Amino acid sequence: MKQFFIFFLIIYLSQGFNAAEISAGIIEKIQKKYGVFAKNRFLAYNEMILSLKHKSEKEKLDEVNEFYNNVPYKSDIKNWKQKDYWATPIELLAKDKGDCEDYVIAKLFALKSLGIDSNKLFMTYVKSSRFKAPHMVLTYFETPSSQPLILDNTNFKVLPASRRTDLTPIYNFNGDSLFQARKKGKGKKVKIHPKTHKKWDNLINRIQRNQL
Repeated sequence: MKQFFIFFLIIYLSQGFNAAEISAGIIEKIQKKYGVFAKNRFLAYNEMILSLKHKSEKEKLDEVNEFYNNVPYKSDIKNWKQKDYWATPIELLAKDKGDCEDYVIAKLFALKSLGIDSNKLFMTYVKSSRFKAPHMVLTYFETPSSQPLILDNTNFKVLPASRRTDLTPIYNFNGDSLFQARKKGKGKKVKIHPKTHKKWDNLINRIQRNQL
């Protein structure tokens, strides 16, 4: 079995996303670089965040999933001329293109900024029978032993894992914990594979600098 996307994660919040809404100063820079349509995407993001502040966690999951799933898919090779590039949430919306990891990262940061406990959110590596390829989704566990809800860029509905028979979970990871995934509960905690942190550290650095 390929050990694909197994890495040590430390979850940070960017300055741009730390207060949930994107600041006017950052939006102005986005408009200068990417144009008025990109600016409008960030204004729409801010409107969504404001509308969700006092809603239930399930409503937050549904609306954040739908918002980002409206961003068109584009492979890293075509989008960034790189085999595997992890875009920041700002880059994803500014370019209005991304792949599965980019959607997961953006949804994770948005939901954390809306107050959802990071212990409930996991970046989950799965195998997709539909696409016959590795894939990544965001999973939400109401409790550590709950059946997770799946936020997937290929599906606008947030569904329990039991209804996503096309996905075989392999690993759940969050912070400094890695779990061998199963259909219910986070799974068995396993030792993190000693891989470089360079890519994740680079992503975090770009997020903290609000790189455009």
